[in-house]
Amino acid sequence: MDTQLKADKNVITHFINEEIKKLDGETNNVSDGYHTFGELYEHRVTLFIALCETLKDPKNNNTEEIWRSKKHSDGELAFGWTWFVLGINKKKGKQITYHLPIDKWEETTFAETLEQAPEFDGHTPQDVLERLKTL
Repeated sequence: MDTQLKADKNVITHFINEEIKKLDGETNNVSDGYHTFGELYEHRVTLFIALCETLKDPKNNNTEEIWRSKKHSDGELAFGWTWFVLGINKKKGKQITYHLPIDKWEETTFAETLEQAPEFDGHTPQDVLERLKTL
């Protein structure tokens, strides 16, 4: 990437970050001109639930464990009573997890319900992307 393009990208990123700060944490209505963050997040949640349900379906011959929990592995609630964790696989180095709004709990009854989530393996968003590609 040339120096001018990198500088322009940094200026734009800084401007966007400053505008988001003005929203006082309310980013659901921030748009790229096509979709809002709220819409994109809703798509991600819906797609992840659909993926997990498909993986759980026995006729697809998948071996991935699909689970959900309202508590993290340390017993703490996942951000109070407003979120839960939905995951694929329990083994370290294989986990794919997302926090989902609690109002999606009833849409995930196909998943094994755990008292506490498995111990978090430290996966990053990039790890999740790579792991998704191997399913």
